[in-house]
Amino acid sequence: MHNVLILTAAIAAAVAGAGWLALSMEPHWQQVCGGLPASAVTVRQLRALGALAWLASLLLCLWADHASMAALVWVMSLAGSALTVAFTLSWRPRWLAPLVAWARH
Repeated sequence: MHNVLILTAAIAAAVAGAGWLALSMEPHWQQVCGGLPASAVTVRQLRALGALAWLASLLLCLWADHASMAALVWVMSLAGSALTVAFTLSWRPRWLAPLVAWARH
């Protein structure tokens, strides 16, 4: 059960990271937030958050399993999270708004 919780957190971090990286791009920002473009500072913060979330996802995968299996699970979670964010952006982009609730829109 312990590993299930760790891997669930790893997948959640991967999805959040993919969302933040997507929202650092102007077209996706406009889809989700509308209004004014994101500031350069916000774009840098989103990219940093995305990278840190993906790093956290990798570390959680490594904590849950040995390195060769963790690497496989991590790469698969990145692929799945990218697909999840892409489908969300095409279907219900506003669902990603909680990821940028802290940012000024």
